[in-house]
Amino acid sequence: MTDPARALNDAQDPGPGGRVERVFAYHRRSKHHPQRYAPSPGHLDWANQPDPFRTYAGAPAVELPLLADAITAPYADLYAPGAVRPRRPDLTTLAVLFELALGLSAWKEYKGSRWALRCNPSSGNLHPTEGYAVLPALPGLGAGTYHYVSRDHRLERRCTFTAEGTHGLARWLPGRCFLVGLTSAHWRES
Repeated sequence: MTDPARALNDAQDPGPGGRVERVFAYHRRSKHHPQRYAPSPGHLDWANQPDPFRTYAGAPAVELPLLADAITAPYADLYAPGAVRPRRPDLTTLAVLFELALGLSAWKEYKGSRWALRCNPSSGNLHPTEGYAVLPALPGLGAGTYHYVSRDHRLERRCTFTAEGTHGLARWLPGRCFLVGLTSAHWRES
C-alpha cells in the first residue's frame, strides 16, 4: 500500500491552490470510513513512539517538593464556600497544584514495559495535556514562564521576565495571583 504522506511530499509543489487540494486529497485517502479503518503500514511502530514527557533540553529546572499527602482538607470542604482558605502563591502552592492536577499517581509495569499513570484523565493513557505557569516573582522563583514536567515533578523555566515585563504582568494580574496554561501535544494521540 502506498503511504499517502510520502506521495504528498514527493510530488512537485503546485502552488497555494494545488497545495490545499493536495491536503484535502490526503485527508480523503487517509481518513477512517464506516466500513474500514484508515490505510496504515499494517503494524505499530513501537520502537519510534513519541516521548510521553515533554522536556526542554538545557532549560533551567526548579525541583518541586512532593506535598499532596500534607493536604488535610476533607474532600467535602471543596464544596463548602470558605471552608478551604486560599493559599499565598509560592513554591509550595505550585508544587501541590501541579502534583494534584497534572502529576503522576503511580508507575505500572508489565512484561518489561513500564508506564506512568497521571492524576489527570486521558484517552488511552496518551496524555497530550501539558501544563505551564506564568508567575510573578515568588520566594525562591524568579518571574517568568515555566513548564511542568510531571515525570520529574519540576518546573522548567522557558522565559524570564525583565523588570519591565514583571511590572506589565502585575498590571494584568490581581495581587497574589498567577496564570496556569494548558496545551496539547496532539502527536501523542496519533
